[in-house]
Parts: sequence; C-alpha cells; structure tokens
Amino acid sequence: MRSLRSGLLTSLLAGVVTAGSLLLAAPASHAADAPLRDLAEAKGRAMGTAVTGSKLTGTYGEIAGREFNWLTPGNAMKWGSVEPSRGSYDWAEADRIVDFAEAHGQRVRGHTLLWHQQNPGWLTNGSWTREQLGAVVQDHIATEVGRYKGRLAAWDVVNEPFNEDGTYRRTLFHDTLGQDYIAQALTWARAADPGAKLYINDYNVEGVNAKSTALYNLVKSLKERGVPIDGVGLQAHLIVGQVPSTLQQNIQRFADLGVDVAVTELDIRMQLPATQAKLTQQAADYKAVMNACVAVARCTGVTVWGFTDSDSWIPDTFPGEGAATPYDENYQPKPAYHAIAEALGGTTTPPTGACSATYSVTSQWNTGYTGQVRIACSGASLSSWKADWTFGAGQRITQAWNANCTQSGAKVSCTNAPYNGSVPDGGSVTFGFNGSWSGSNPVPVVTLG
Repeated sequence: MRSLRSGLLTSLLAGVVTAGSLLLAAPASHAADAPLRDLAEAKGRAMGTAVTGSKLTGTYGEIAGREFNWLTPGNAMKWGSVEPSRGSYDWAEADRIVDFAEAHGQRVRGHTLLWHQQNPGWLTNGSWTREQLGAVVQDHIATEVGRYKGRLAAWDVVNEPFNEDGTYRRTLFHDTLGQDYIAQALTWARAADPGAKLYINDYNVEGVNAKSTALYNLVKSLKERGVPIDGVGLQAHLIVGQVPSTLQQNIQRFADLGVDVAVTELDIRMQLPATQAKLTQQAADYKAVMNACVAVARCTGVTVWGFTDSDSWIPDTFPGEGAATPYDENYQPKPAYHAIAEALGGTTTPPTGACSATYSVTSQWNTGYTGQVRIACSGASLSSWKADWTFGAGQRITQAWNANCTQSGAKVSCTNAPYNGSVPDGGSVTFGFNGSWSGSNPVPVVTLG
C-alpha cells in the first residue's frame, strides 16, 4: 500500500547493554530460538517483509535475510519508480531486491502494477482515449511482469480498487477503461507470466464489512467468469487494540471461494510514546493476526510492512503515531516479534529489560560536528554507565559535556558525570560532544557497560 519511510535514520544505531549478571537486551541476531522464516516454513507459511533495496546491507540486510522468507519491494516496482519517463525504465532498485532475495533463498511478491498513487506524471497528466490507455497499461504489465518472469512468486496486480462503502474507487484506470479494467489487468498479467500468483490487494478489508464484501463479490464474479485470480491481499494496517473480531471468518470466506489469502502489509500503530502496556497489547494483536492466518489452510502467510520502526511509513503519515513494527528503531526485537514467533510455534525468551545507547549527529560543518548520545531504559534501570565506540574515519572528540570522555586512537570511552549516572526504568539521559572530521563522518556503533 504505502511508501516505506524515505530515510532510514542512518545516524541512529544502538549497542547491547549488560549489567552484572542481568541480561538487559537480547542481541537481534539471537531474538528467537529459530528465525521467523524457519518457523513459518515449518507451518507451510510465508513470513515476509517489505524492504527498501538500497538499505539491504549491514544490520538491516542481515535481519531481512535471516528472519524472512518473502520480500516485497516497498516502492521499487511501482509504476512511478520503474518508468518515470515514458519508455525510459529504471530497474536498479527492483533488481537489487530480487537479486538479494535469490541470494538468500527468499521469494518475492511484486507490488504493485496498477494503483491510483505513485504513478508517473506523464501517465496521470495524459489525455487518453480508452484504446490508448488500454494499450499503455497492457504494455506496462507485459514489460514489468515479463522482465521478472519466473523469478517472482506473486504480484499485487490491482491495488486498492474500492472505496470504504464498497463502491469502485474513481481512478484513471476505472474512469477511462471501465469497471472491467481489473479483469483486463489480471488477464494481461497471466499472459506475461503464467507461473506467478495474481492478487487483488486492499486495506480495511480485514474484517467482514462493506468494503471486504465488495471485494468478495468481485473475486466471486471473476472466478465464475474464468478470469485468472489466485488470491486476495489483506493489507492489515491496524491500530493497537483494534484487530477486527471477524478477521479469521473473513479469511475463511475468501478461501472458500477457492483463492489464497495473504496478509500483505501488516503493521499495528500506536499513539506515541510507546509504553509497556501499549507494546504488550500490540504483541497480543500481532499474535491474533498470525493465529487467524495459521488457522486457515489457504492463508499463505503474513508480510509486515517494514520490520523496523526506522523504516516505517506511519510517523510521516500519522503524526504522533508510530512504533508499528516488530523491531524498534535500533533493530531490537519488541514484544511483537516474540508474539509472532510464538504464533508460529516457536519459543522465545523475551528480554527482561533493555537499555540502549543511541548515537546521533545533531549538526555538522566543514571540519567539525556536534554529536549526542542518548541512554534510555525500558524494563530495566542503571545506577552508572559507560559508553564505548570506535570511530571509523579518524574523527576526534575535542570537547564533551555531561560525561567524562577519553579517546585513544579511534577508541572512545565516556562515563557518567557524578550527577547523571542513574537512568530509571522508562527514563533517559543524554551527553554531548564536539568533534572534528575530515572526508567522511560515519556513525559508529555504541555499546554500554
């Protein structure tokens, strides 16, 4: 459905904290006894995530490759991305995701061929006859689906065709080609790649309501007419505490039509700041969605719309809301992650508490910069702290405040001042510094001790 966040907050990275014998944060690489993808595969299910191809390196790439067996391009396969100018294609980002998936034994869900958003200006601003637009759409589908023929497992062919009341959304495609544009698009996609599963994808269709009933009736009609339709995608952009009570019933009624069902864009947002109570409810909600899918044989699996809060579309679209994904912005698994694992039959040991250090560059100029480290705890507390990191490009600290910092070569160690060593559960402290840099200023990983 929506765009993943355009910037991954690359200036924020966190380390692991231990204090005495108490484990305060489980490393993301050991979040569960088995990766989610292994648990899902044991149940014959997909466990997917939407990704941004340019970020598939470092910790982001490591988690994406380890935990998930399906990938969905967040933006890279939308019309505006692949054909920004008519007849001029840019496949770099899409290819990067497909290549990554193949290298990691993952399958790819193409997203999306026809949508009323993120289309190129030449398309939306054009003056088209029905015949002209039909030829353009057919060519677009043939070109994009054909490029990845045999490499993609499924396509969201048509995205968000309905209004909330179950009427058809007025779009360029609907208004110019007519209501049957959906059947045409599915037919053209099947011709371009007979082996790919073809889906219609929409939001607010998770429970039984007017919109999901309209989708149900459309799929039923397409099946009766012999139009190629293999499945429906329930996006599931949900709110904490509001998982529809009819979710499993709704999945089952689509399955009874003889099509697959996939939860395609799951995230569960909350009003910020996140609290332990909200995170606990969110975990229960994630588990409820997973359980509903596992309970229906033709529910093929669940894809989260970005696995980390730092790559989520929610804060940019719903101001004041966020924390919607299974990992926090520092790549630490949240209670929601453990709930997913448990729903898939795994066992996990959620951390009993967590403290993290977040390094950020607050300002930068030609030879210097100001940095800040924030130490925060949730479910644990500290009576003193020490933050360590190693610079990667010769940076030097020239002045520090609210901490006692020393540097030896590239290694930096900062300890609390006499007045700010205590970090309570749910609280935080910050310290800052000025530094010098030359050429580049990469962000280091901070560990606490």
